[in-house]
Amino acid sequence: MAVPKRKTTKSRAGKRRSHIHESSKNIIEDKKSGEYRLSHHLDLKTGFYKGRQVIDPKE
Repeated sequence: MAVPKRKTTKSRAGKRRSHIHESSKNIIEDKKSGEYRLSHHLDLKTGFYKGRQVIDPKE
């Protein structure tokens, strides 16, 4: 059975896992309402998506 000869250090393990991280959310400010929302998602407060009314606005 293969067994490591030495302990893997924290820095070496960190270098190996450098691409594994949480990405930040793509939050934008809505042009019409000024509210913050995720891009490519409809604004629940106004009911608009891509400049058109999709659903009735939430009160």
